[in-house]
Amino acid sequence: MRILLIEDERELAAALAVALSKYGIVIDHTTHLADAAELARQNDYGAILLDRRLPDGEGLSFIPQLRRIGQDAPIIVLTARNEPMERVEGLDTGADDYLGKPFLVEELMARLRAVLRRPAALAELQIKVGRMALDPLNLTVTVDDVKLDVPRRELFVLQALARRRDKTVLRSTLEAAVYNYEEEIQSNAIDAHISRLRKRLADAGAGVSIHNIRGVGYLLKEE
Repeated sequence: MRILLIEDERELAAALAVALSKYGIVIDHTTHLADAAELARQNDYGAILLDRRLPDGEGLSFIPQLRRIGQDAPIIVLTARNEPMERVEGLDTGADDYLGKPFLVEELMARLRAVLRRPAALAELQIKVGRMALDPLNLTVTVDDVKLDVPRRELFVLQALARRRDKTVLRSTLEAAVYNYEEEIQSNAIDAHISRLRKRLADAGAGVSIHNIRGVGYLLKEE
């Protein structure tokens, strides 16, 4: 899953990026609302983590803007402003959850799982193609209910393809699903992930195939 983190405490942001990566989460981090708006327009996010006190404005005022530009990912406010009426204000403004600082990463993950278990989010999360079922929330892939061992970055590629099954997925879209915008990407990285995925899926009899659309990207379809 890919998350947008809008947080001006750089040490906290760096620590969260490391901690959440262990749960298979890729983080795009920015310290300013203006940059966050551009990232939200360009990318699909599983969730957004939003601070309130930011250099260019109040985080809560950004929530309506996110919805206007079509970004419907669940939003969790992370802030030191944690008085009862401040929490009420955050939730009434449209946040899906509100977590006061300091917090445990385990609690943040529990809250992420909670907002992603809501019916609308579950409909988006649960993906079945052929005999394969993919659960991005728990980072699992099964074939006929047997768990398939898929490394994290290959799983992100598979998730991006499966969500758009029967449609060509641009190489740039796959790169965005796997790597955050600050990472350097080797030119053949996606091809290598695809090659290994094809073998895993074929060996497991997943009933899906990945096709190369030359010069454009890849397409996953049921066999």
